[in-house]
Amino acid sequence: MQPCALRPADKRKLIADTGEELVREHGKQKYYKSDQVRRAARKRGYEPDVICWAECIFTSLPDFNQRHAEAGEPCDYVAMKSEVLGDLSAGEGFQWPDVDLSWLEWPDIDLSSIFDGFDIGL
Repeated sequence: MQPCALRPADKRKLIADTGEELVREHGKQKYYKSDQVRRAARKRGYEPDVICWAECIFTSLPDFNQRHAEAGEPCDYVAMKSEVLGDLSAGEGFQWPDVDLSWLEWPDIDLSSIFDGFDIGL
C-alpha cells in the first residue's frame, strides 16, 4: 500500500499532531519505533494509509524499512521524507543537507508554526 497523497498543510498537521503525541507519551527521542508512531497518529485520529508520512519523519531508516518490508509495503523513506521536509520548509528557501537527520537535528529554520502547542525544546 502506498501512502495516501496529502496536501502540504495536511502533512504539517499530521507531523505536528503525531509529534506532540509522541513527546507527550514517550518524551523527546531522536527516533521513535514505528509502532509508537503508528499508535500516536491513530490516537490523533489519522487513518493507516497516511501514517507513513509521520513514520518517515520520526523513525530511523532501518526501522522504517523493516516495518514496511514486513508489511509488504513499497514506501520509500528518502523520497517521502524529502517531500515532507520540503512541505515543512516551504517558502524558507532551504536545501536539506541530509534527509536521514533525526527530527531533533533539523537545521535552524523556522518550523515553529507546525509545533504550536507543545515544547520540543529546539
